[in-house]
Amino acid sequence: MSALSSRLQQLQSRFTWDLKKDHMDLESLSTRLQDHIELKLGQQGAVARSYSFLAYVRYLQGRPEEAESLLSQSEEKTRESYNEDSERHLIVIYGDLAWLKYHTGDYMQSQTYCQRVQDILLKYPTGSATDLHPEVYGEKGWSYLKFSRSYYPKAVDCFRKALELQPDDSEWNAGFAIALYRTESISFQKNVKQIGSETSQELEESPGTKQLRRALEVSPDDAVLMSMLVLKLVSYQKHHEAKSLLERALKLDPDNPHVTRYIAKYFRIQGDNDQSIELLKEALKKTSHSAFIHHQLAVCYSNNKRAERTKIPYNNQKVKQWRRLAIDHLEKAVELKGSFVLAMVTLALLYGEEKNFSRAEELFQQSSQILTVSEKGICQVFHQRYGDFYHYHTKKEDKAIDQYTQGLLLIPTAHEGKYCAKRLKQIADRRLSRDEDDGQAYALLGLVAKAEGDRKAAAEFYEKALDCDESNDSYLSELCELRIDLQ
Repeated sequence: MSALSSRLQQLQSRFTWDLKKDHMDLESLSTRLQDHIELKLGQQGAVARSYSFLAYVRYLQGRPEEAESLLSQSEEKTRESYNEDSERHLIVIYGDLAWLKYHTGDYMQSQTYCQRVQDILLKYPTGSATDLHPEVYGEKGWSYLKFSRSYYPKAVDCFRKALELQPDDSEWNAGFAIALYRTESISFQKNVKQIGSETSQELEESPGTKQLRRALEVSPDDAVLMSMLVLKLVSYQKHHEAKSLLERALKLDPDNPHVTRYIAKYFRIQGDNDQSIELLKEALKKTSHSAFIHHQLAVCYSNNKRAERTKIPYNNQKVKQWRRLAIDHLEKAVELKGSFVLAMVTLALLYGEEKNFSRAEELFQQSSQILTVSEKGICQVFHQRYGDFYHYHTKKEDKAIDQYTQGLLLIPTAHEGKYCAKRLKQIADRRLSRDEDDGQAYALLGLVAKAEGDRKAAAEFYEKALDCDESNDSYLSELCELRIDLQ
């Protein structure tokens, strides 16, 4: 037993890659993988891979017999996809089967699968004992990419290593492009309207954008990669190229829900909500369990709600109808994906608008329980939306200040950080207009100035705060620190 356990630990397998159950939304993941299998989405080995991913999910759900059946189907699909080159693609599948047999008490079969892996490794040796085959790096990368956003940086590293060994492989190039796309900040896209078109065009393209271009050189007819590049190109105001790629992607693979949803997002960014809604509804017919598509539809309906509010006079009944549609789709998104924090806090704000404060507070508390500290961008959105809830709907200013402050300090230069800074300044200025000796208001302005990097202005604000409240130790501490920095 100890010898077998030692052999298992040496295997490259999802059981040895530190894929933690509490980092995954198993039900949502299961639904998405089943859709991928049914719709045959992805490149050459993607369907085979979806079977093996789903097998690991079933194991985590306590359904080992179903997991074994899925791994057998994954092996079959892998052989169909790669023919005589399939053996190295089976290293991880056999590793998973070895572990699964071990956990079900079938130690003889576990030994057999361990030996199968060993036979492949002897047949196809690598440069050293620490090197992995590109097929293993690729499988590891796709696993990290599929199971949780917290693993995206690891996915980037795995695909980079696979490409060092096989630079022209279409799957590794696609995986690397998708991993970079997902890890890159979307703040540039959010600020694109504030950037002149000439400035945007002059900016150097991001690594993700460059890799999408490289992946399309290797796989020129991959409509999913095209539609992802379309969204990147919008950031650089390259609208002519984006539109050309968009048309080609829809012509090549019009029924692929991934293509549809990215193109729908493009139309939404461009302000064509109606076209976006039409495409998203079509995509929903093919994959009705997509939390992402429900969320995107909710965003479109929220945009329509805001547009109606700008009309003079506006139709309040229409506002309520758009809001209710957005709420319905966000509720569905949260139901399908319990870890969807962005959908949760957006839904909470809409309930705030409806004055359903208990449901809103419940959603914010639920979100706070699943926030991951390492995901600063998501945490910042949470604090910004929670601040808005207190500021605009419950009129609890002190709580709004606390949330905006936490949001600002996470990433001051990000879109949400700047938003939180703006709200804090507005609160401080309004308070000072009522009472010019409000020490807390000056301290808020000092906090914002410090976060924005203007330490001289921050010191001046804290001096004014101390003039109003001479016994406040926190103001004195901040001022002393700033004066030392300025010397």
